Amino acid sequence: MSRAADILCIGSVLWDMIARAPVAMRVGSDNAGRIERIPGGVALNIAMTLARTGLTPALLTAVGRDAAGDELIAACEARGLITDLVHRSLDLPTDQYMAIEGANGLIAAVADAHSLESAGDKILSPLIDGRLATQDAPYMGLVALDGNLTVDLLTEIATSPILVGADLRIAPASPGKADRLAPFLAHKRGTLYVNLEEAGTLSGRSVTNSFEAAEAMLDAGAQRVLVTDGGNNATEGSRDGLISQTPPKADVTRVTGAGDTFMAAHIAAEVRGASREMSLMRALEAASIYVSGKTPI
Repeated sequence: MSRAADILCIGSVLWDMIARAPVAMRVGSDNAGRIERIPGGVALNIAMTLARTGLTPALLTAVGRDAAGDELIAACEARGLITDLVHRSLDLPTDQYMAIEGANGLIAAVADAHSLESAGDKILSPLIDGRLATQDAPYMGLVALDGNLTVDLLTEIATSPILVGADLRIAPASPGKADRLAPFLAHKRGTLYVNLEEAGTLSGRSVTNSFEAAEAMLDAGAQRVLVTDGGNNATEGSRDGLISQTPPKADVTRVTGAGDTFMAAHIAAEVRGASREMSLMRALEAASIYVSGKTPI
């Protein structure tokens, strides 16, 4: 690599197709709106936000050797991200995601991350072959990890010595994939960033607010957790106690990527030495700015 990375972002890097209508929608709605194609995916969303704070993220992911992949890599490099370590597949297309949003939030979404899942542990090769680390000298830095990886690969990351000394920051790809992160509870690894629904799924409890959810996650084995609940209180919890704060009010114009922005802003605040309380506040502020349609940080 030509530059040293401050953090590794492991997971989905793809094209987002987002359709937004300014009115409330339901199944079968047909409304005028805007459709945009933008770089996205959990790992990439986190990396782009971190880059805006002045950090240098490196991407560990799979991107096809197709026109869409070449364009995506160029977009990542233009945003200051390190792409030297990306696995470029000759036989797998670049992944993509499609979502429809209305004034009442996310209506439906489909994630096509089959290439990332098919690539498997090939995306982790730089952590073994000496480019970043080896089996005998594991990576000891910050890692942002998303849940679009397979259960087998997530389990390997939770148990393997290759990241045993790393500061793992972990987010589910979606509520439907939240249970993939169970190995990190079982092995008490990392900091988990989840929403209320994901916390309920992972903890196996019925929870009604972020404070209850954080308690449930800690009881289930989480080492540390941050639970968001839209415009309601968010809670950060660890063995040192729980902290809850209310997000700033915002006129919501988009929702896809809000959780990734929250996570990245929280990591960036902690890298700069902010307290638990200040880090949570900055993360909530960044997410509030994001959902209002502006670029935070």
